Amino acid sequence: MEKAMNRLLRVLFAVAAAAWASSAPAQTYPDKPIRMIVSIAAGSVTDVIMRAAANELQPRLGQPLVIENRGGAAGILGGQACAQAGGDGYTICVIYHSTMSFNPLLFTKLPYNAEDFIPVTRLFFLVEGLFVSSALNVNTVDELRARAQSAGAGLNYATLGEGSYPDLFLKWLNNQWGTQMVGIAYRGGGPAAQAVAANDVQLTRFGVGNFLGAIEAGKVKALAVSSAKRSVLLPAVPTFAEVGFDYPGQGWWGLAAPKGTPAHIVARLNSEFAKLFGEPKFVDFLENKGVVSAPTTAAEFAAFLKEDRRSAETLIRIANTKPEEYKPGQ
Repeated sequence: MEKAMNRLLRVLFAVAAAAWASSAPAQTYPDKPIRMIVSIAAGSVTDVIMRAAANELQPRLGQPLVIENRGGAAGILGGQACAQAGGDGYTICVIYHSTMSFNPLLFTKLPYNAEDFIPVTRLFFLVEGLFVSSALNVNTVDELRARAQSAGAGLNYATLGEGSYPDLFLKWLNNQWGTQMVGIAYRGGGPAAQAVAANDVQLTRFGVGNFLGAIEAGKVKALAVSSAKRSVLLPAVPTFAEVGFDYPGQGWWGLAAPKGTPAHIVARLNSEFAKLFGEPKFVDFLENKGVVSAPTTAAEFAAFLKEDRRSAETLIRIANTKPEEYKPGQ
């Protein structure tokens, strides 16, 4: 009887130990700082938002989120860094439409594949605008078109590199207007806004939040915004629909993890980020940065990515852009 009891106790102990071992990672994660790769330059609206999110989430996660900016090359540098990271939950990646939807269609020999990422949650949509340098002395889209079509206009336009969302819009504009505006690559919306304000480039399309300071200072003018209705930040500025732009698609940002990240970690990250991006105070903060909060479950984000890829195919056809080989440093 005593031997049987001892055997039973050993079995129960083994079962309990196995259960504890399987649940321990979920209970202890995270136990060290988390690296958060942001695929755009420091100072851009997305960077500002993610730094604010990191500050909010540190006490909730019990560990700091350390921002690592990997701007440039239409998000390819950030995507590459994310794909090459270990899937242990201690690297997470802030990605956007170029990373997942456009780059795989626009480039061959990318240093990553869309399958290298596990979707965690969509975070927000951008409210974008068409901006011009005040030095250009145009006040409407019609005036901009006339200026761009004039002989020897020589207008330059800020992009995030070949194939980026701003670059596709430039190509669409050139096709629609019969113009030859030239794209100049920058590492983020912040540097692009500085370039327009300084008249180093004359126009661009980026998130509204990057340009509010320059607009207030009188160095940049907003001619139109991409949202369905006028932005509360720029109520006097017409929408793209009002000025006759029939351009589909909307910029977005989300969170992913490298392939191999355990499901319980993805679930924890989704829970914390989606909760924060749904809280009224943080939603108001986002609105004042010119973005619209849009958190999802991991499954909803995965489904959204498939649909967004189809939208990207449509935009690329409109822009008449052919795939090119990706070459580092381009």
